[in-house]
Amino acid sequence: MQNDLKRDRPRGEPPLLPIAARRTAAWCAVALLVAGVIAVGVWLSVELSAAVTPVLLALLGSALLGPLYRRMVAMKLNRSLAAGLTCAVLVIVVGGAGYIVVSALVDTGDQIIASLKEAAKQLSRHFGTAGTSLDDLATNAKTLIGKFGTTAASGLLAGVSVVGQFIAAAVLALLLTFFFLRDSGKALSALRDWAPGESAPRLEGMARRGFQAIEGFMRGTTLIALIDATCITVGLLILDVPNAFGLGALVFVGAYIPYLGAFISGAVAILVALAEGGFVKALWALGVVLAVQVLEGHVLQPMIQSRTVQMHPAIVMLAITAGAGVAGILGMLLAVPLTAAAFGALHELRRHYVGSATASPDAADPEAPGSAPA
Repeated sequence: MQNDLKRDRPRGEPPLLPIAARRTAAWCAVALLVAGVIAVGVWLSVELSAAVTPVLLALLGSALLGPLYRRMVAMKLNRSLAAGLTCAVLVIVVGGAGYIVVSALVDTGDQIIASLKEAAKQLSRHFGTAGTSLDDLATNAKTLIGKFGTTAASGLLAGVSVVGQFIAAAVLALLLTFFFLRDSGKALSALRDWAPGESAPRLEGMARRGFQAIEGFMRGTTLIALIDATCITVGLLILDVPNAFGLGALVFVGAYIPYLGAFISGAVAILVALAEGGFVKALWALGVVLAVQVLEGHVLQPMIQSRTVQMHPAIVMLAITAGAGVAGILGMLLAVPLTAAAFGALHELRRHYVGSATASPDAADPEAPGSAPA
């Protein structure tokens, strides 16, 4: 029957769709397929969050302290012992930093909220009804945060206590960090063995490039967060702003959420200065925050992260928004490093295909058969 149709069609008749339309339809089908795979992956990650979250946290911990582990291995230390010592350092560093940050925020949290309420009252006196909503927002801040936290916890933990889930996730993440560090070579060997065809070098390069992006983001962000928190804390202490250490801890935590975290923590510091010292001190605090942000944007970011993580700010903001919609605050923290890893892997894939497309041995070799003389 197909032969009859071919005979009935006049010879030389153009196809039903032009080639441009067929190419567009093919690309649309590919885009829909990729979007469907990503959507299924995100859905599975949310459904299996109790197992996925420790894996991602272990991946970030391995990226943060990977150089220390490699240095220990280079010193002829046993891999298991090196991984164990690295995990011990991770517990000490993360536990110590977490204790300092949490204690500072707990000790000064009520005072910071009281200062925000006072700042809202001052704004209401100067700006009328516009400040009233700010006063209401500051008054109900704890209620709003409590409701948000309760909703997120009930949906995420599904009846398991928050403390028990957190401890279980932390222990599992620590154990996974140990295995990720010790058995990274075995994982690459397994990837090469299971890779179809001749794609093993390409997949290994993508994996290495993605992990290097996460590693660069974690080290760079931690260093930048420490510098930002130190500079802002020193500035607030010089201005004699109360709760300077608590505000510095808030800046350190917020730095792990690019752009948005720095904006929120800086705004809180300025409002506290406004409530405690008036507009003059608030303007000085604004100057300190802006100076630190200029230092970060023009000096720290280009020097520390530009060589490892290269993403447009719009992509970063979209990634943060998507992460917040999927997993709340945890999604905001994990969105940027995972996006950086994806961009690193795609960059490696693109480099491979562009290199293979531009390489033409027959055209480059003047002695090749059929080549024109130079």
